[in-house]
Amino acid sequence: MLRTLAVRYITHECTEQAQEAFLKDQDEQKLAARIAAGFVYHVAEDAGQIVGFVGMRERSHLYHLFVASHWHGRGLARHLWETARDEALRGGAPAAFTVNASNYAVAAYQALGFVRSAPPQCSAGLPFNPMRLALPDVERAADACHGWG
Repeated sequence: MLRTLAVRYITHECTEQAQEAFLKDQDEQKLAARIAAGFVYHVAEDAGQIVGFVGMRERSHLYHLFVASHWHGRGLARHLWETARDEALRGGAPAAFTVNASNYAVAAYQALGFVRSAPPQCSAGLPFNPMRLALPDVERAADACHGWG
């Protein structure tokens, strides 16, 4: 799923060489290595099929957020994000979350509250948009205490 969505929504803007490098960095071995290094993933399934997933690095950087095309517009990305965000907050409320959004995903991240934190950039032939979501102190304190009865 990641490869199909990446080609359709991310790497179509890249050179063939940049696309190959990006996809190689997203294979099963690299994903397993990220999980072993502490990245936290949540998966959404429908009838036993993965229809979306989210991955966080260091409880503050949204590393992956992919939703199957036929699930777009149904709120699944928001649900995955909120699940990852809430778990990150329970683990030690950060002051902000970051994401490097593809050009396609900027509007979706803006709908989640992220704002551009720097001009569009390009790394290894891959365009991206640095974005940030700052959390008010009151929200972080409330979320950090969530579940304390």
